[in-house]
Amino acid sequence: MTKYDDDFYAWTQEQAEYLRAGDWSSVDAVHVAEEIEDVGSEQIHAVQSHLTNLLMHLLKWRYQPERQSHSWLVSIRNARIEIRKRLRRSPRLARELEIILPEAYDDARKLAMDETGLSLNTFPEACEWEINQIRREDFWPSDVSTETQG
Repeated sequence: MTKYDDDFYAWTQEQAEYLRAGDWSSVDAVHVAEEIEDVGSEQIHAVQSHLTNLLMHLLKWRYQPERQSHSWLVSIRNARIEIRKRLRRSPRLARELEIILPEAYDDARKLAMDETGLSLNTFPEACEWEINQIRREDFWPSDVSTETQG
């Protein structure tokens, strides 16, 4: 068993020391590369999680307007803030948003169904909003009933 397997924290500290010292022969390059990739994966996972939450609340906002609440507003705003902060720190993640949108939306539909008690068929199968629209601070989807009255 290696230090990587036995005491991960100690391994990270040791690897950081080797890297800072330029002691390349002591660096566990394979595991360091895996861990760096994992950090990147965690970033995209976090953005997808916030995007799912944002979409779920936007769906609830649109399809259950009578239940709109301050907490939904806060959840929507918070998800947008968290996405913006992560994209500011890692701008390349913005390219991934179109790719992760369908899965995030599919998950959001199911969560919105669970939270609202509405049928899954209430919510469109594909996201009707574009990613840039979803991220805008001033975007608040109108409810369906006001759209059909005009």
